[in-house]
Amino acid sequence: MTRLENKFQELKNSGKKGLIIYITAGIPNAAATAKLVLEAEQAGADIVELGIPFSDPMADGPIIQNASYQAIKNGMTLSGVLEIVREIRKSSQIPLVAMGYINNILNFGFEKLSGAAREAGLDGFIIPDVPHEESGDLKVACQKQGLHLIEFVTPGTTDERIGETCTTADGFIYCVSINGVTGVRKIDYSAINQVIRHVRQQSAVPCAVGFGIGSPDAAVAAAAEADAVIVGSAVVKEIAENNAGAAMALISDLRRALDDKYGR
Repeated sequence: MTRLENKFQELKNSGKKGLIIYITAGIPNAAATAKLVLEAEQAGADIVELGIPFSDPMADGPIIQNASYQAIKNGMTLSGVLEIVREIRKSSQIPLVAMGYINNILNFGFEKLSGAAREAGLDGFIIPDVPHEESGDLKVACQKQGLHLIEFVTPGTTDERIGETCTTADGFIYCVSINGVTGVRKIDYSAINQVIRHVRQQSAVPCAVGFGIGSPDAAVAAAAEADAVIVGSAVVKEIAENNAGAAMALISDLRRALDDKYGR
């Protein structure tokens, strides 16, 4: 089993909901990013998404767009992200998944990147601008190295497409709570919950809900049908506007709220 699979099995065995935290790589710098990941783990994060900075992050709202822009100005690259992973692996085995866009991946090369990612200690990729139908070559490259390529479902995903997605899904399925971009807002989770129930009928792969979650109460609501929740913009905002301590306090509050509601 991979680090990601082991973590979800551990969560299931303990009756806990997973907490996945997104951090933009290179904010405020590479060394600080590695430290933030380790601090997030101590604060209660189960899995961390490392955002690969890109000039046109189409799935992301203003907060992560700005963080990505600042990280690029700081010189962060895909190779730099892998260096951050290597640094984290010196002291932690927390599952790490890189989230980015296909242009960066294509420029690096699928086979070259998957090998380098495995060597660095990465566990998989989330590439929101690659639809299921076009993910085959990247999926194969990842599978050769034991990496996960995370699949997506949304409130608008049809039953037929859910079935197709479930046939190749592994690691976890990213359940997008709304049609739109990342960013904190009030969400009605009933639509994505219905999709998750359909996924459950066809796959045992864990489901994680993301987009819009910015508070402990929202995390609790989002986790009702899911195995984990993903929190990005709210954490990135705290890092950018306040400090690492404020971000870690938020992560601790999220962890506590999930455990209070769903922990055994």
